[in-house]
Amino acid sequence: MFKYILKRIALMIFVLFSITTMSFVLIKLLPLPNIEAFGQDMELIRMRREALGYNKPILVQYGIFLKKSLLEGNWGISETLYRGQEVWKIFMSKMPATLLVNIYSLLFSVPVGILLGIYAALKKNKWQEYVISTLIMVFISVPSYVYGLLLQYLLAFKLKWFPFQMDSGTDYFSFSMFRSLVPAILALGFPTIAGLARNVRAELSEVLTSDFMLLARTKGLTRSQATVRHALRNSMVPIFPMILGEFIGILSGSLIIEKIFGIPGIGQLFLNSITALDYNLFMLLTVFYTFIGLAAGLVVDISYGLIDPRIRMGER
Repeated sequence: MFKYILKRIALMIFVLFSITTMSFVLIKLLPLPNIEAFGQDMELIRMRREALGYNKPILVQYGIFLKKSLLEGNWGISETLYRGQEVWKIFMSKMPATLLVNIYSLLFSVPVGILLGIYAALKKNKWQEYVISTLIMVFISVPSYVYGLLLQYLLAFKLKWFPFQMDSGTDYFSFSMFRSLVPAILALGFPTIAGLARNVRAELSEVLTSDFMLLARTKGLTRSQATVRHALRNSMVPIFPMILGEFIGILSGSLIIEKIFGIPGIGQLFLNSITALDYNLFMLLTVFYTFIGLAAGLVVDISYGLIDPRIRMGER
């Protein structure tokens, strides 16, 4: 298991390095914003570009980038979106809003998804399962931003229960702030609910028809006792790593949902950095999103072996 973890970490570092290199090279092929457009900040931007080796070969620039960003923690300054401000400080200032809406979404969607999956499995081949299965297919097939627009129209425009956009300011734990986030929480939660419900239903349905469940019933356990003590425990082995991956993924946020509901998080920052040609911000966010995706996959794979000893035994 230890060798497997080392191998996966080495592979993750290689993939992260490869994607970072490709992104850096492709960005350098794009034209830089005209330095004369920066006005009073023109000299600051010029000095910053010289420090980053913009007038040197691309390999030298890449070496400077790796040295300053990975070793020194200096990701440069924003040139167009937040002129002269440090990219890392901008990034950290946007993180709380992203974490807030995604944590709320998971706290809502994970229990609901698991309970719906359990209920559908227990009602197999009945009308309740057919209704839940149909809703699952709908929620999985439709993108989350469609739910965002529908929720915005119904809850904010028609019913006027919630505001269109997230409240401004940093009072993240007030009731007013939570109320303004409810449509975004629902839009982010529907796909997670559908995915968890589908997997829990499939796993639990298979476990309920296995031989050891029949043995548990013949020993005198009721259906509910056998389900809680044996079926749920076994069916959660492949489900729990999915939940871990979801919690790791909360750091990445949602690009389009944040844009729709005016959430000042890193998802909206990523989109704005692309449209504004703010290359330093874009590079930091690209590395961050790549790292989060790879880390989530690594945690999920390792957790399988930690949760189920049979996987470690199979490796031997």
